[in-house]
Amino acid sequence: MIITDTHTHLYSEAFEEDRREVIARALDSGVKRFFIPAIDSSYTDAMLALEQAYPENMFLMMGLHPTHVKQNYRQELAHVEKMLQQHTCYAVGEIGIDLYWDKTFLQQQRDAFQYQIQLAKRHRLPIVIHSRESFDAIFAILESEKSEDLFGIFHCFTGTLEQAERAIAYNMKLGIGGVVTFKNGKLDTFLEKIDLKHLVLETDAPYLAPVPFRGKRNESSYILHILKKISDIYGKSEAEIATITTQNSKDIFGV
Repeated sequence: MIITDTHTHLYSEAFEEDRREVIARALDSGVKRFFIPAIDSSYTDAMLALEQAYPENMFLMMGLHPTHVKQNYRQELAHVEKMLQQHTCYAVGEIGIDLYWDKTFLQQQRDAFQYQIQLAKRHRLPIVIHSRESFDAIFAILESEKSEDLFGIFHCFTGTLEQAERAIAYNMKLGIGGVVTFKNGKLDTFLEKIDLKHLVLETDAPYLAPVPFRGKRNESSYILHILKKISDIYGKSEAEIATITTQNSKDIFGV
């Protein structure tokens, strides 16, 4: 059984003291493929070091996270573009719009999101979308960029059935993480209405740990709890869910 974690920040400072042990636990749990989203240029060296240490398992993205869109965002976008030209990346992400933390740079967030979508198209790469309290703003930009070469993942999907169907209509898979295990997460009330071919699994480690670790540091091995919940919802074996969602990740990332 090969499990794919399509979104994990293993380079994060949260793993500074035990990164090797965290990765070893994940590998031992059957997680063999880790897709590593970017935040901003300050993390690039740590991401490259992670890939160098585990070349068979780590697959890097490149992008500017919406909460890190500041006054210097054009310099950051230039760095993203340079990395896409010089290094093998498997997606442009995570990118998007975040209206939860700070709306100061909302227009710049919009600009950066659209620009990075266009970069992804140019490089024939998927996008990985961060959306927090911003579905309408995200959908407006996706509508303006709608095309056959627009595809990717709605990371940490926590919307409604209607929003899920709309995301899928834009060639997006839904990234399902720890929220699916939350009592008030609501995903479990409609997820079975969505074909499994539209789902990928993720942890977003070190954030959003699933039950029974909710509120603690998340790690990639905890994806087993997400896998079990999806297995329960769909009435299929964990091995079958792992196989389908890993194939979905291959369809998106091309590896």
